[in-house]
Amino acid sequence: QVQLVESGGGLVQAGDSLRLSCAASGRTFSSYAMGWFRQAPGKEREFVATISWSGGTRYYADSVKGRFTISRDNAKNTVYLQMNSLKPEDTAVYYCAARDYGSGSVNIHEYDYWGQGTQVTVSP
Repeated sequence: QVQLVESGGGLVQAGDSLRLSCAASGRTFSSYAMGWFRQAPGKEREFVATISWSGGTRYYADSVKGRFTISRDNAKNTVYLQMNSLKPEDTAVYYCAARDYGSGSVNIHEYDYWGQGTQVTVSP
């Protein structure tokens, strides 16, 4: 069992940066691939970024590529999402997720555990 708690969301202006954190419980964190997803009002939850268990493989949605960076610190049981050059269209609730498998995935249905989400609001 893995419990995930996101933090770091907030209200920022377009062009600003934020770093989201996701703290995980459980001694097997390092064996899980991790992902970040987001859900805007009235829209379905969508993939943002994923990272393999070792951090060696990362993959991003086209909409955030070059602006967002996913990373992890297995010693701290934490995964991060550094978000730069934020745009109003990045406004959403951001969720981290853990996959009981070493390789990351863009498929929302392949994740086993989810956090409660953290709100990110980007004003024009």
